[in-house]
Amino acid sequence: MKRIVTIQDISCVGRCSLTVALPIISALGIECAVIPTAVLSNHTAFSGFTFCDLTDQITPIVDQWQREGLTFDAVYTGYLGSFEQIRIVSHVIDVLKQTNPELRVFVDPAMADFGKLYTGFDEAFAREMTSLCKKADIILPNLTEASYMLDIPYPASGCSEDEYKTILRKLSALGCPTTVLTGVSLHENRIGAMSYDRNSDTFALYENEHLAAQFHGTGDIFASVVTGAVTRGMTVPDALTLAVDFTLACIRETCADPDHRWYGVNFEPVLGMLTAAAHDLKNRFSGECPS
Repeated sequence: MKRIVTIQDISCVGRCSLTVALPIISALGIECAVIPTAVLSNHTAFSGFTFCDLTDQITPIVDQWQREGLTFDAVYTGYLGSFEQIRIVSHVIDVLKQTNPELRVFVDPAMADFGKLYTGFDEAFAREMTSLCKKADIILPNLTEASYMLDIPYPASGCSEDEYKTILRKLSALGCPTTVLTGVSLHENRIGAMSYDRNSDTFALYENEHLAAQFHGTGDIFASVVTGAVTRGMTVPDALTLAVDFTLACIRETCADPDHRWYGVNFEPVLGMLTAAAHDLKNRFSGECPS
């Protein structure tokens, strides 16, 4: 069984970060180890929250894993709350690669949305996050994050296909061979993601229905699906398709629930999509016939 370690905060209520990454990656048939960077009572969109910083625990956790001889197939980073955490995680990647040179690195530079950085972050933080992205095999920014990383104006009115491609090429030029841009919309009432593979100089685009509803945590859901699917052997274009479709299914499920919570999406009822995908991948690579 493949093993991923994901490094990000855990909001005890809120359906984001680790509370979605762990079940999603597990549903894809992968052992998911976690390094919580902080524990919050609930995510920051609530009126208030408690916060316990776990920065000083990251290195000791990894040191113990090294003593145990544990190895990982991939590392996946999400929301990191400080310069210090970015630098420690960068070192952790180097350490984990010592035991597995083939370690794949996925970075979701979760720091901004809708044209603005999250509270507490500034342009200097975006530059530091960019340095972490240089170590990644795949990065998954949204358009706002890409704009800050490239130090270009945020295109509030959207982009043409060529403009999206230019952004992806520039992101790849920072050092990451495969870049994924989320929130891409080239057709009316459609939204999805576009990827660029520098080695083959090819792009892939997938869009599905764009619902007007907006919920917290969908970016974390998307990134977790891509990370798990690619680690299981799925191509990036196929992983984008699965991630877009799964995220849309989560939103549809939420909108159909009259008692849904405002703070996240109902991803739990549709996890079967991912277990089915994992089953298909197992059959594909083992040569087994579906039952």
